[in-house]
Amino acid sequence: MSAAKKILLVDDDVDFLDQIGMMLATEGYEVVTASSEDEAEEALLANTPDLCVLDLMMENQDSGFVLCHRIKKLYPGVPVILLTGVRSSTGLDFSARSQEAGSWVKADAFLDKPVRPEQLREEVKRLLAARE
Repeated sequence: MSAAKKILLVDDDVDFLDQIGMMLATEGYEVVTASSEDEAEEALLANTPDLCVLDLMMENQDSGFVLCHRIKKLYPGVPVILLTGVRSSTGLDFSARSQEAGSWVKADAFLDKPVRPEQLREEVKRLLAARE
């Protein structure tokens, strides 16, 4: 039997961390949670995740982008999902569909908040399968 895949889940909403963390753990993943950019950085240095799920806006408006950049620098093959409520409130689309956006946005997927658990579950499975 293979070891459980490790997912780093980062969001400043503790209720979200609990709910989504429990859902992912029920799916058989080992979930490491962090509620700030600093906690996430500590977790990244302590353990190599198999996948990361990050809130875009936490204590700083660009916390998710900063963490994504650091993750890709430390662990280039680790997929990153960015969660954001920005599109619904501003209309901005951060998905890396264009070459220009893809050059600076290193996330492998963007999902809008509020994210549906089944949507996140499927994206996690897809990205982990693609990595293998």
